[in-house]
Formats: sequence, structure tokens, C-alpha cells
Amino acid sequence: MSRFDHTKYRPFAPIKMQSRQWPEQVISKAPQWCSVDLRDGNQALINPMSVAQKLDFFQLLLDIGFKEIEVGFPAASQPDYEFVRRLIEEQRIPDDVTIQVLTQAREALINKTFEALKGVKQAVVHLYNSTSRVQREQVFKLDKQGIVDIAVKGATMIQQCAAQHPATEWRFQYSPESFTGTELDFAVEVCDAVNAVWQPCEEKPVIINLPATVEMSTANIYADQVEWFCQHVAKRQSLIISIHTHNDRGCAVAASELALLAGADRIEGTLFGNGERTGNLDIVTLAMNLYSQGIDPELDFSFMDRIISEAKSYTKLPIHPRHPYVGELVYTAFSGSHQDAIKKCLANYQAGDSWDAAYLPIDPTDLNRTYQEVIRVNSQSGKGGVAYILESDYGLVLPRWLQVEFSQTIQNLAEQSGREISPEEIWQQFNQHYLKKEQQYSLKEYSVNREAQQDQVFATLVNSTGEMTIQGSSDGALNSLIQALSLQFHLQLDVIDYSEHSLSEGADSQAISYIKLNCAGQNYSGVAIHKDLLAASFNALLCALNDCLLKNTHVAA
Repeated sequence: MSRFDHTKYRPFAPIKMQSRQWPEQVISKAPQWCSVDLRDGNQALINPMSVAQKLDFFQLLLDIGFKEIEVGFPAASQPDYEFVRRLIEEQRIPDDVTIQVLTQAREALINKTFEALKGVKQAVVHLYNSTSRVQREQVFKLDKQGIVDIAVKGATMIQQCAAQHPATEWRFQYSPESFTGTELDFAVEVCDAVNAVWQPCEEKPVIINLPATVEMSTANIYADQVEWFCQHVAKRQSLIISIHTHNDRGCAVAASELALLAGADRIEGTLFGNGERTGNLDIVTLAMNLYSQGIDPELDFSFMDRIISEAKSYTKLPIHPRHPYVGELVYTAFSGSHQDAIKKCLANYQAGDSWDAAYLPIDPTDLNRTYQEVIRVNSQSGKGGVAYILESDYGLVLPRWLQVEFSQTIQNLAEQSGREISPEEIWQQFNQHYLKKEQQYSLKEYSVNREAQQDQVFATLVNSTGEMTIQGSSDGALNSLIQALSLQFHLQLDVIDYSEHSLSEGADSQAISYIKLNCAGQNYSGVAIHKDLLAASFNALLCALNDCLLKNTHVAA
């Protein structure tokens, strides 16, 4: 008998509606965006970000163009509190940007929240309490009136605290947490009760956030819930309806799009969908979906490699190679028929034309990807074989991008020679192109000091004219060396991808590092082997940098 018992689950009940307006609507403009990477995204990390990392991430979000950013739960943790204070005291918040903070409906937390916000020019205070049936019955053991009382008490305390700081432009937001598991008439009841306290008007609207804290139904039912709420809530014209979807069923993007059709005005989410459990709404995907339909998303993703690199650095999470729009492989065709169709479409495309290319929903160059990454005219049959030989015979596990790059070298050699290329020749070519090629600068020695969650690196480099000592300090030794090299050579250096592994087992094993480096606007590859993993990483970085210096001879040390 199967132990996979579907009978313990109940289907989600559809919403009874006489007519639905959302199926006939079309999205024509971008919503108001609010990034919750620094709160919801951060609390979902195994190792939450440091204050320094959050400050850097905040700047990245500003560069992308976010005007509303939820920066934390300052009453819940000291790092969140310190982060909010630094944003304010160091005047890091532009005048056209509003920070948002989260708090539960508890007096001590609300007081601490306003203490953290002292001196801010404008802020959204986001109040929430759970309203769902299962939370009421099994967690709080309260009836509906008890839940309403919690919300009203919290709203009253927030209004009173805000009145004590009239110099700040306050905006209020309320979330009936677990909205998707809340009876719709009760969700309206509790939100109306909160708004009776806050008294929104069209000149000063209240944000009502309808979170799919847990995604419980198909996306169309969520749209029904949002539309029903919009039809029945009081003072709709004085409200900004916001949504915050999670991805438990894998439909957060679809649910958000349908919710916009159903009347939502605002979207909360994270870059690449980082969030609890299966994640939050992926703002990058939703924004690029709009972009692909000719709608200005009002967010700038033209520097996508930097966004990916920094997001991976802050969250320590990978980007799936098939991630929509931004994955390493999404614009790569391995099928010969796909390659042929793409090649013909690209040959017909002229700048200024409407985009219309087979298999490519957007122009990859919009995200700073090249057509070489999209279409490879030479046969791809040799790529897997080259990677297999290097792994089975020499222990190298090449990352995908290096497999593609190096396979072209072997493919060219095979075409020129007209014969089979042996494993020994493949290894010889790999050495020639990466491990043993002449280096303008090499690493003589280095040291690393760790203080206050920062690594300070001192490195001595050698070239034909002598030695030089450089130093850098950042989050991680590799980042510290990147900083030092950037300053020394006056270059913007960004690690696009990095991986490493041991070549064998045992104490005498050597490590190999692979680095894809963006230098002076171009990507360069570096590979190095060393018994010391950090030395292998440093040498791989220098290997890529030397290529950049060789091709940019105007750069002086």
C-alpha cells in the first residue's frame, strides 16, 4: 500500500463571484515596487547578512531603481536596529526613496521601531498580525474579535507614536498575515477596523498588503481573492493594495501578475526570489516579463552580471543556470535546429526593429549578454567529451562556462588537424591556455588578517621590473585582493563566477580554482592549482587579470 496519502489534503475552495473583471484586463504599466530582500530575504538565509553587507545590498537596490525598500524588523534584532540607524545617521537614504520597517502589533516592539526610525525623513511602518483560521484556532486560540482587537490596538499605538514625530512623513501599512488562509469577509473586517483608526484619504493613502504568506491555491483563485477584497473593502480609493506572494506552489510570479489584473497596485518581492521555504516573488522575473511585453518596468537590469555577482555574494545562494532571463544557460541553444533558427533571426534583425527572434523572448544584449553566449555555430558534441576527459583523467570538474570556452579551443584544433584529439593533447592545451601560460604579474607571498568580520590581505606581486606590495580589506580574502588589485591598476574588477574543488583525496591533495572575471568591461578566465586553496584562488584571479592587462596595455601599475 502506498504511503503517499493524498486523502489527508483538502482542495482549496473556489471563490464565489458573480462576475470576474480581471480575466479581461491587461497589464499596461509597472506596479509600485518594494524590495524586501533586506528583511524577508535576509531572515530566510542560513547565515543572515552583516550590517556591512546590508549597506552594500541597499546601494545595489538603489542602483537598480527601487524607491521603496523594506530594510528590516528593527525591534526584533540588534543588527537590524543598527542597520536602520546607520542608514539614517549616515544619510544613505536618497530624498526620493522611502524605507519600510516591519513590526508586530505589540507595544514594546512598536516603541522600539519608532526609536530606530528617529530622524528619518519618510518611512513606511508595516504592521501585521496573523488572521487565518488555522492561526486563530491552533496558534493564538482567539476568536475573530480577539484578532481584530490586536490589529486595532497595534494601529492605535502606531498612530500615537507617529504623532510624537511630526517632522517625519509617515505612511502606514497593514498586512492581514496569511491572507490566503483567511476568510475574505473577515479579511475585509479586520482591514476596515484598522483603517477606521488610521483614517486614510486619497491625499494620504494607507497600504493594505494582501500576502500569500503560504501559496495555497492556483493563481486564478488568488486573483479572485484580491478582486473580491478590492470590491468589498471600505475606502478603496484611499488605499494602495499591495501583494506579497510566496512560491510554495511554484506560481508566485503568475499569482502576482494575475493579482495586478485583479486590482493590486503594488508588489513586494526579492531579487531572484530568495525567501522562506520555496521563496518569494522573483522581482527580476516579473519585471522582465513586463519588459518583454513592451512595458517599462521602471527598474534597471542592464547591468545584470553585477547584480548577479553581488546578490550571490550577499546571500551565498546560487543562481540556477535555467533561471528565467538571467541563468547562465537560458540564451544558449544546444539543439542544432534551434541554433539554425536563432542564427537566421539574428541575421535579419536590424537595430530599431521590433524584437522578433525564434526561441529568444528578449534581446540578450539588453542584459549585457553577448550573442556569442546565445548561439554557437560550431558543433557542441565535443563539449561534453572534453569535460569528461578532464574530469576522469585529470580530476578537473570544469564549471559550465569554462567547458563552453575551452571546448572551442579543442574544436578549433580538431577542425584544423582533421583528426581525433587525444586526452594528452587536451591536457596540454588546457595547460597552455590557463595553467602554464606566461604571466605579467605573479604572486610571491601573501598574508591575511581577520578583524571585525573583515579580511585584510597583504600580497607581494612580482613582474619583470621587481616587486610590489598591495593591500585590501573587505568581506572575505578574495574580495580583499580584488579591492587591492582594482586600486593598484585603476580597473573595475568583478568576479562573475567562482568555483573550486580538491583534485584528489588526502592530506597532500591540491586544490584548483576557476574564476570568471569582468575586467575593463570584458570577461576573462583564470585557473590555478595549488596545495593552498586560498593561494589557488589568488593565482586564478591573477591569471584572469593578466589577460586583461595584456589586452589593455594602457593600464599602468
